[in-house]
Amino acid sequence: MTQEQLADAACVALGTIRKIERGERGVSDATLESIADALGVDPGRLRADRGTAHTRVHEAFPALSAAIVTYDVPDDGPVRPTPDLRIAVVEAVRWRLAAQYTRMVRDLPDLLGELARAYHSAPDSERPELASLLVRAYRSADAVAYKFGAHDLSARLIDLMRWAAPEADDPLLSASVAYVRTETFFAARAHVAGLRVLEQALDIAPTPIAPAEIAAKGALHMRAAVIAGRAGDASTATTHLDEASELADLVAEGVYCGTAFGPDSVKTHTVSVAVSLGNEHVGRALNIAGEWKPPKALPAERRSGFYIELARAQLWSGLADDAFESLKVARHIAPQHTREHPWVREDAATLRRLKRADGESLTNFAEWCAAT
Repeated sequence: MTQEQLADAACVALGTIRKIERGERGVSDATLESIADALGVDPGRLRADRGTAHTRVHEAFPALSAAIVTYDVPDDGPVRPTPDLRIAVVEAVRWRLAAQYTRMVRDLPDLLGELARAYHSAPDSERPELASLLVRAYRSADAVAYKFGAHDLSARLIDLMRWAAPEADDPLLSASVAYVRTETFFAARAHVAGLRVLEQALDIAPTPIAPAEIAAKGALHMRAAVIAGRAGDASTATTHLDEASELADLVAEGVYCGTAFGPDSVKTHTVSVAVSLGNEHVGRALNIAGEWKPPKALPAERRSGFYIELARAQLWSGLADDAFESLKVARHIAPQHTREHPWVREDAATLRRLKRADGESLTNFAEWCAAT
C-alpha cells in the first residue's frame, strides 16, 4: 500500500500516517488498531515494543471481573438512555463477530456496569429489554474470555447470561445462551454432557416457523453436531448436521440473535465435525474445501475458524505446505482470533518440526503465535 491507500483504508489522515512513519508523533490505541485492521495484522506487530493483543486483553480482565461480580450491586455512575445503550451493545456484537477483541475490552467493563445500573434502576416495564442487552453484552465479554483462555471468567459470564435471559422473556435469546453455554463443556472436555444439554435446549426451542426461529434451532443443531463429533459419536453428529442443513435451506445466510446461520455456516460446521471425528472423516473436510470457500459475508471469526480447522485436516493428511497456507489465510482474516487459538499453536509447532514450509516465514509465524 502507498501511504495514501493506507490512510484511506484505515480512515486516518494522510498527514498522521506520514508523521507516524517518520517517528514525529505517537499513536493512540484506536489509531493503531485502525491501521492494523487495514493491514490485516495484529496491532502488536506494529508496536515498537511488540506488545501483543494478548497482553492488552489480559490487562482488562480484572476490570471485567469487577464489573460482573457487582452485577446485582453496581457502582454509582451515569446511565445513558436505553436507545444509546442499545447502540453500544450492537457495536460490541459487531466487534465480537469481527474478532476485534482489543476494541471490545476497551469499553466492555464500563458498559457492563452501566447496563447493570440501568437494569436495576428501571421500572418493571423496561427491564426485559435491558436484560436482553445485558445478555448480549455478557456474550461479547465471554467471547474474549473464552478465546484468550480465561475459562473460569467465561463460565461466570455464561452464568450471568443464564440469569439474565429469563428476565428478557425471549425464547430465542434463551436458545442463543444454550448455544454459548456449550463452551463450558468444550473447556471441560465434557462432550457427552454438553450434547445432552444441547438436545434439551432443542426440545424446548421455539417451533421453527419465522426465520429467526429457524435460525435459532438450526444453530443449536450445528453446535450439537460439533460436540457430538468431539465425543466421537459420528451417527449423532451426522443427524444434527442433516437437521441443520434442512433448516439452513429455509433461510438466507445471516446473523440471527448474535449467531451466524445459513447454508454457508452449516458448511463450515461440516468441516469442523469432520476434523473433530478425525481418521477417515478428515477427507470430507478436504473435499468441501476443494469445492467451496467461506464468502466474505460470513463473520471474520467464523471464516478464520474454517481455515484453522482446514489446516488441521491438511496437516493430518500430509499436506504440510497447504496447512501453512491455510493458517496464513486465517491470520489475515482475523489475526487476534488466530493467534489465540490453541490448535494454531499446536499445528504451527508441528509444521516447524517438519520443516516442510519456507523456514523464515514459518519461524516468524510460530513466534507470532507463541508456538512451542
